[in-house]
Amino acid sequence: MRKILLIASLALLVTACNKKENEYDATGTFEATEVTISSETTGQLSLNADEGQEVARGSVIGHVDKIQLELKRQQLEASLRQLDASRQQLSATRSSNGSRQLDLEKQLASIRQQIANAQREKQRFSELFKDGAVARKQVDDIAYQISVLEKQLAATEDQIRSNNAAFDDQNRGIAAQIEGVEQQARGIEAQIAQIDDQISNADVVSPLMGTVIEKYVEDGEFVTIGKPLLKIADTQHMFIRAYVTSAQLQNIKVGQKAQVFADFGDQQKRTYEGTVSWISHQSEFTPKTILTDDERADLVYAVKVAVRNDGFIKIGMYGEVKF
Repeated sequence: MRKILLIASLALLVTACNKKENEYDATGTFEATEVTISSETTGQLSLNADEGQEVARGSVIGHVDKIQLELKRQQLEASLRQLDASRQQLSATRSSNGSRQLDLEKQLASIRQQIANAQREKQRFSELFKDGAVARKQVDDIAYQISVLEKQLAATEDQIRSNNAAFDDQNRGIAAQIEGVEQQARGIEAQIAQIDDQISNADVVSPLMGTVIEKYVEDGEFVTIGKPLLKIADTQHMFIRAYVTSAQLQNIKVGQKAQVFADFGDQQKRTYEGTVSWISHQSEFTPKTILTDDERADLVYAVKVAVRNDGFIKIGMYGEVKF
């Protein structure tokens, strides 16, 4: 009877051990996507985020003082307005030169029309003079008038040629000045764009929805470019990094459903629905802190199983996976 009881006890113990061994296929620790936010400019920091605070993606959780940047922008804008005024003045001078040339051209056309009219009058009076209808003096007066107009025409043409040469030289100089002013304006506009970028970078913006898990500076501190400010983790979408053997790997694929157990100690566990989101393409030696279903294997593969956190899972917590 004693032998029968001993054998039965051993059978129950083996059954319990086998049941325990089959409760999970791999173990690991819970991790989350973490982002460290650093300062992108220099100045005094105003930060309104604390450790444990939930922040939304794209929310402004602080800013670096940007008064000096805004003052610099105003100075650049004033310089840009001055350059624009200079450009308008140069353009007005060039336009004035063109107007003066146009006036001379109109004057030249008017003189030519007067000469043409006078020549017709001279022809008509010459015929009347032949008929004895007018005196010789009237014909001579018209001829003199034509002579005067022709001299005016020649003088105006000379003035136009002279002005054209002068205006061409002056307009080339004006064009060069305008180009120089525009180049300066483009340089200032580029500086303004840089200032605007620095002003926008002065805002501390959360790149994801998550929880502030570490805070490296305090409100009011002076920070420089590249100074780490705080770390944010996406604690709603977490994953457990577990390790499996090559024998297990042949039955695991990305997208596969799995059960994840979060271990709270004292046999307290919570079960979550998980999805295999990543499988390492390279094997590695078994981490000393990890136990797999086959402890004799020297090489294992890392696997990530994504789970949606209900608020109980913490980063670094121990967990188990059943595929």
